[in-house]
Amino acid sequence: MKTFKKIIKELSTRRETIATMESCTGGGVADAITSIEGASQVLKFSAVTYSNEYKIIMGVKKETIDKYTVYSMETAHEMALNICKFAKADMGIGITGKLNKFDQNNNCGKNNEVFISIYYKGRYYDIDVYVDKKSRKANKLVLIQLIIDKIEEILFISD
Repeated sequence: MKTFKKIIKELSTRRETIATMESCTGGGVADAITSIEGASQVLKFSAVTYSNEYKIIMGVKKETIDKYTVYSMETAHEMALNICKFAKADMGIGITGKLNKFDQNNNCGKNNEVFISIYYKGRYYDIDVYVDKKSRKANKLVLIQLIIDKIEEILFISD
């Protein structure tokens, strides 16, 4: 199982920072980052925005949620961009989706579809994925691994 160790080391070397706005992962990405020594040098801020209300407070436009739904790549984009701006970070991660649960407040979207957007240097790097584990915890672990892989791709392959 991969960790954020290599990413934290690289971001530290570059003197760059990261911030997260998570919904369905419930802070799992921030937890995975802060489980690594040196995380305090790179993690600027993290927010868990389960409700539409707090996504909007953190900068996601209500119009975006109304037009595309809270479970969309457009919402993930705004989450990633706005957490980046809010924290004055170099990289922002936005995650929204449903994990094994009907959402009475948002009767839309497909169960177990998750939208992840990583905003870095003016560009969005997206992951649209269906997870199929029986437990929320197992699905969160799958998502964290996908995020680690994507950030490593961004930092080490895209340069």
